[in-house]
Parts: sequence; C-alpha cells; structure tokens
Amino acid sequence: MKPVVRPSTTRRYATTAYAVAHMRQVTPGPQIVEYLHKIDETLEPFGGRFVVHGGEVEVVENTWPGYLIVIEFPNRQQARAWYDSPAYQEILPLRTGNSQSDVVFVDGVQHPHKATDVLE
Repeated sequence: MKPVVRPSTTRRYATTAYAVAHMRQVTPGPQIVEYLHKIDETLEPFGGRFVVHGGEVEVVENTWPGYLIVIEFPNRQQARAWYDSPAYQEILPLRTGNSQSDVVFVDGVQHPHKATDVLE
C-alpha cells in the first residue's frame, strides 16, 4: 500500500508560523527602498521578525532565481493579522508594484518532529 501524506490540518504544529516569500524578481528603486524602511515597524506589533532576508543561497538542485525571505511570527493568526493590518497594506503596493514574488504562510512543526510524522 502506498503511504499517504496527511493534509496539513492533521499534522501536529507548534505555535510558530512563518511568512515565506520567494522574490523571483525585484526592480530596485525608491519604492523598494521606502518599503524596506517601513516594513520593520509593521512587524513589531505582531511579534514578527526576520529569520532569512535575501541572504546568498547555495543552489544544490535545479535552479533558484531570486531571493528568499522568511519572517517568523508567534502563530498563524499573528502572521495573518500583520499581513491584513492597515500599516502593512499601506506599504504592500510598494513591493508588489516592483517585484514578482510568491508569498505563503506556513506553520512550524511541534518538536520533537520526525519526517514520518506526515504519514498515516
């Protein structure tokens, strides 16, 4: 019988959640600079902090165009509240109008965690 990977709703998750962005293309300019100057103050009220912010990647399989951004939050509700907040929504067009990116929210795992925990 083929192993089945459980949907994310049945996994055991820690309270920590992450906003992950794959910035495939960024057009440098004053709007991106303004966005960078303003984003930190939007994160603070929601407990958000950068874990990865565009550091150099070492590609070991396939290709990876762009940059990776990972922002840690206490939980998914705080991540969503930050994204939906008036302060972040005000600066969001500065990024979306000057970049091509994919953004997701993902829950961290509860420790201890083993790879087989996702199998039925």
